[in-house]
Amino acid sequence: MDNPPASTVKTTTKSLDIVELLADRGPLTLEAVGTEAEMTRSTAHRHLFTLQEHGYVVKTGNEYGLSFKFLTIGGDLQREIPEYQMIKSKVDDLAEQTSERAQFIIREGLERVYVYTETGENPVQTGAHMGRRGTLYASAAGKAILANLPESTRESLVDDFEFEQTGPNTITDRQELRDALAEVREQGYALNIEESTGGVHAMGTCIRGRDGDVIGALSVSGPGTRLRTDRLENEIRESVLAAANELELHIEHA
Repeated sequence: MDNPPASTVKTTTKSLDIVELLADRGPLTLEAVGTEAEMTRSTAHRHLFTLQEHGYVVKTGNEYGLSFKFLTIGGDLQREIPEYQMIKSKVDDLAEQTSERAQFIIREGLERVYVYTETGENPVQTGAHMGRRGTLYASAAGKAILANLPESTRESLVDDFEFEQTGPNTITDRQELRDALAEVREQGYALNIEESTGGVHAMGTCIRGRDGDVIGALSVSGPGTRLRTDRLENEIRESVLAAANELELHIEHA
């Protein structure tokens, strides 16, 4: 494995700071970019012009914004996931069956990433859109992924977490998280009772690829008033585990 370099490339870091600024704030003028990114007008212009030349930024009037090239790249990454179309189909089915929000999530480092989501007849806006990122330990799907990783990988991640309270019941203690993950492995699914967001409950289970490695997780989420614990552990659990089983069989025999 290559050793990490002693330092980063400062110009690249500055360009990425601008990308993240535009992603967070939307289109901005050159002057606003310079002010927010704490760089001179000429430096900001060079970075923006370079990003524009490579197709990552577009200029409309006197404002600069991100281009849809990021969507193109994201779509390409989606299609690299084994059996993505089957995963999409199962998420769609879950959303229709439960009338709630269903999603497929993968792990990138310490975070969960929503690769595909769909809503049923009774959706609640929880911010769980495609591309959204969040902590692994504060979601049903994230805990399902964590629990089923090889022990050495799991322990390394648990040690690296910088715990943050994102919901009323977020786990912020390492030993408590280890105990919760052991329970997830034993029962085969994970629950999220207001851990990621106040008022939101969820149930999720991991998905394994042909080689047995975890490739992601399926989950269903919605308001706690509808997804009470008894419904989660009966109707929702049955639907999610059945979808996961069908998906893994399809992946194995594809």
